[in-house]
Amino acid sequence: MTAERTDLGPLERLLAEQDEPQLAPHEFKQVFRRHPAGVAVVALRHRGRPVGFTATSVISVSAAPPLLAFSLASTSSSWPAVSAAPTVAVNFLADDQDDVSARFATSGLDRFAAGGWTSLATGEPVIDGAVSWVRARVVQRTPVGDSYLVSLRALQASAPDGPAAARVAEPSPLVYHDRTYHRIGAHSAL
Repeated sequence: MTAERTDLGPLERLLAEQDEPQLAPHEFKQVFRRHPAGVAVVALRHRGRPVGFTATSVISVSAAPPLLAFSLASTSSSWPAVSAAPTVAVNFLADDQDDVSARFATSGLDRFAAGGWTSLATGEPVIDGAVSWVRARVVQRTPVGDSYLVSLRALQASAPDGPAAARVAEPSPLVYHDRTYHRIGAHSAL
């Protein structure tokens, strides 16, 4: 019998206790490459400067109260800013914004230098031409594995209203699947 480690959180303790086989990282990544995901840019202000990154991990958590979340690797260059941010803007990209997604996914450059964004009155950057955005307050940062799950409470949004058929002129969302960008719309409806 081994002594129980007390320096682990509940999830880490549960994972450490498991003696069953698990997927290797490359196998896990392969599964999620086959799962299409919407593309968003999470943007915020940190020490007076805009910070942002591409995220395909944004999820809706609850409508009442309005909660959403995203995950971010603890090694991300954006993590120090996210770890201190009270609020963020989650920008859901349009299908013609694959270049924006690629820019915000690239390390080592000023992701905001090319323009194409404005600041809300509260300071969070909003990407011009995004399908929609949500301004949200960070309510929790939960360490999970080598990442953080960042939970948010939606405060404000800009999103089209009405049925999709009435919004024909609006851009469709950008989707990422198997390392390639895709668009969805009326042409892909079943």
